[in-house]
Amino acid sequence: MKLVSYNIQFGRGKDRRYDLSRIAAEVSRADVIALQEVDRHWGRSGCVDSPAILASHLPDHHWVYGANLDTDASYRDTQGRLVNRRRQFGTMILSRLPIVSSRNHLLPKYGTLVQHSIQQGALEAVIVTPHAGPVRIYSTHLSHLSSTTRLPQVDALLAIHARAPSEGGAWCGGHPEPEEGWTEGGMPPMPTVAILLGDFNFEHDSLEYERIVGPLSPKYGRLNRLSGFVDAWIVAGNREDEGATIPAGRRIDYCFVSESLAARIRSSWIDSDCVGSDHQPLWTEIDL
Repeated sequence: MKLVSYNIQFGRGKDRRYDLSRIAAEVSRADVIALQEVDRHWGRSGCVDSPAILASHLPDHHWVYGANLDTDASYRDTQGRLVNRRRQFGTMILSRLPIVSSRNHLLPKYGTLVQHSIQQGALEAVIVTPHAGPVRIYSTHLSHLSSTTRLPQVDALLAIHARAPSEGGAWCGGHPEPEEGWTEGGMPPMPTVAILLGDFNFEHDSLEYERIVGPLSPKYGRLNRLSGFVDAWIVAGNREDEGATIPAGRRIDYCFVSESLAARIRSSWIDSDCVGSDHQPLWTEIDL
């Protein structure tokens, strides 16, 4: 399966042109697509419903959207009737396989006086794969401000991952009156393994990276944890200090996979030809 993570900058490309169809074409070959900076009803993008438009260009993919920033964008039409509308900014996951359940997790937010600080989060989608069984996929976007604002978000993300299996699926157990439909569709799984995709806004030599994949030993190299995450880019044979997903020449977009999935990784690459955003898509091929 091919996975791709792409911060789409609400559809505005390197040429400053807003084009969601171009974004969809750039990721259409992927089986699982994790998008960040997807907006709804902002004037800058024509007040459109971007998740719905992206989904219309990718009709073979199931999809979910997680609104992190959510404010009022309602108005009254020419007859004076209220049109309820939300101005939203968040993440999206699309999958060729059905998304059996989904949750959106808001991450800790740092309140600033003058710098732009927005609510961010991690969108979760559970899919059941042919070879690896149920897997949790996350589309994540962390703070751009500093390591100090990101570290609590990393800790929250790791805590969400750690407690998910004990929380169970979207519903679990039974119901005293199943005939009322409460158990319709069957109990969704909540697997132990996960894949974290997204724009993490940190580099390989940061404390945040170390918190996810383990510390670096000058003598022994990266000390990956036995039951933690590994960087798919590295497992695929690339170096930590190479690759760029933003024009500044830095790799800040990642695919972290549970250690038990590491042996399934086949390749990882950055598509440097894409022009639909100020980021480049990060691709991972993995046997799921």
